Amino acid sequence: MNTRQEKLEAFGRLLDIMDDLREKCPWDQKQTFQTLRHLTLEETYELSDALLQEDLTEIKKELGDVLLHLVFYAKIGSEKESFDIADVINSLNEKLIFRHPHIYGDVEVKDEEEVKQNWEKLKLKEGNKSILGGVPKGLPSMVKAYRIQDKVKGIGFEFPDAEDAWKKVDEEIQEFHEETNLDKKEMELGDVFFSLINYARIAGLNPDSALERTNLKFISRFQKMENLALERNLTLGDMNLEEMDELWDEVKLLNKNNI
Repeated sequence: MNTRQEKLEAFGRLLDIMDDLREKCPWDQKQTFQTLRHLTLEETYELSDALLQEDLTEIKKELGDVLLHLVFYAKIGSEKESFDIADVINSLNEKLIFRHPHIYGDVEVKDEEEVKQNWEKLKLKEGNKSILGGVPKGLPSMVKAYRIQDKVKGIGFEFPDAEDAWKKVDEEIQEFHEETNLDKKEMELGDVFFSLINYARIAGLNPDSALERTNLKFISRFQKMENLALERNLTLGDMNLEEMDELWDEVKLLNKNNI
C-alpha cells in the first residue's frame, strides 16, 4: 500500500491534471454543474454494480471516475469564486468531528445504534428542520424508502422487531387484496412495498441489493434459456408459456448442479 505522502502526491497530481484539462481540453472547458450531473449519476450506478459484485478491480476504477467528478465540481466552484476542494474537504472534516462527539468529545455510546441516533439529533442542531429533510428527492423509490425508515429509526420511530414489522406486511397485503378501486389499489401496493422494505431493513437485509441480485439472476437464467433454445433450433417467441417454463426449469437445474 502507498504511504501517506504518496497518497497526498497522487491527489495533488490529480488536481494539477484537472487544472490542465479545464484550461486546454475543449470538452472539459464546456462542462458545467448541470452537464456533469447525469454523468455523475451514471458513474455512481457503475460503482454500485462493481460493489455489488465485489469486483475489486472495477471498484478501484469506478471510485476513480467518481473522484474525478468530485474534483471537477470543486474546480468549477473555484472558478465561480464560491469554494474550492480545500473548502469541500475542510467542511467535511468539521462535520465529521461535530457528528462524532464520542470520538472527539466526551459523549459515551454503547453501540452502533446510539451512534446513529446521535447523528440524526446533531443534524437537527445544525439547522435541519426535519429528520427527513436530508433525503434526496431524486433517489430511486426503494432506496428512498429505506433511507426514510432508517432516519426515523434514529429518533426511535421503529417497530420493536422484525416479527412486528412482518405483521404490518400482512396487514398491508390484506388491504391491497380488499381494495377494488385501481388508483387506491396502486396506493395500497405502495404500502405493501414500503412495509416489505421496512421488514427487510429491520431483519438486517438490504432490499435494494436483494432485488438487484434477483435481477441479475433472472437476466443470467433467461439468457441461458435463450442459448439453450438456440442450440435446439427453437425460437422463444414461437413457443407457448408451458414450453418456455420447461426450458426455464432445465436452466435452473443446470445452475443448481453448477453445470
